Amino acid sequence: MRRVGAVLAAVGLLILGLGATGFAATDDGSKLMIKSPAVGAKVGSDVEVVYELTKGSQATHAHCFVDGEYQKGWKGTVKGMSPGTHEIKLVAANKDHETLAAEAAVKVEVQ
Repeated sequence: MRRVGAVLAAVGLLILGLGATGFAATDDGSKLMIKSPAVGAKVGSDVEVVYELTKGSQATHAHCFVDGEYQKGWKGTVKGMSPGTHEIKLVAANKDHETLAAEAAVKVEVQ
C-alpha cells in the first residue's frame, strides 16, 4: 500500500512540474510582438497594450495575462493594476480560444 502511495505522489509531482496542461502548445507559425508599452516602462494603473499578431494557420486573436492571471474580456487595455512591477503577457489563440505557442511578454512598473 505504501508503494502505491509513493507512486501516486511521484506522478503528482511530475504533473505539477510539467505546468498547467502538461502539453506543449501548438506552433502554427504565428508570431506575436508587443509594440507598447516598452520593457520597463513606467505606466499608470490602466495601460493600453499595442501588439502585432502575424497569424499562422490557426491564430485568430490574442489572450492577455497579467502576472499569470487571465484577463477575461480584455479589449486592448489592462485596467486596475496595483503599484509595483507586473508582467503583461500575450498568447496567440485559435477560434476555440485554445492557446498556441506564439507569445510575447513585457514587464512594466506601475506608478
